[in-house]
Amino acid sequence: MKSLIYIFIIICNISKLSAQTRVVAECTVNYSICVNDAEKVDNEMIALLKSSSKVVYIKGNDSRVDLISPTFLQTLLYNKVNGSAVILREMGANKFITKLDNKTWIQQNSKYNNLTITYTNDSKKIIGYDCKKAILQLQNGNTFSVYYAPSIVPSVKEFEFQFKDIPGFVLEYETKESNSQTITYTATKINFNPVQASKFDVPTNGYRILN
Repeated sequence: MKSLIYIFIIICNISKLSAQTRVVAECTVNYSICVNDAEKVDNEMIALLKSSSKVVYIKGNDSRVDLISPTFLQTLLYNKVNGSAVILREMGANKFITKLDNKTWIQQNSKYNNLTITYTNDSKKIIGYDCKKAILQLQNGNTFSVYYAPSIVPSVKEFEFQFKDIPGFVLEYETKESNSQTITYTATKINFNPVQASKFDVPTNGYRILN
């Protein structure tokens, strides 16, 4: 009898955990971009970010990230199955494509290896989700913060390599440029409607190959 009660308690706990966390395998998330002390920024790229936005698409094992500005479009396509990535860049009439296998993708993100995550008691609500704050510290000592929603987890996490071990959907995060300007990305909208499979097609022509 005691064993049956024990099994029942385990099942209840698993059901409770499942109810609290939802794996999101289909969604579109829009992010705004804010540059701290933007009026003091002289760097052209940082200034350009002031009028830019970011869109993340998730569909099963595929993800797509669009960084959109008035003069520049960058798209990152990532496939979780083989760990490969494709980067598309459009600047006016010029189009470039870079293909990365899993080994190269990991190498390009090596600065995030062995980072430490410190979970804090800070929290806030972002687009209706209760988010918790975490501080990430890189091997070189640099730190930045993220706010994540533990109630939802994307089915693909490795496309943002630095966040792959965060136990939730990152809805706000910071990055720092070489000039010490802090850039904050904040989710403004999430849509759970199906994403067109064509969003993840890799172009076969019209792009110059960049290694």
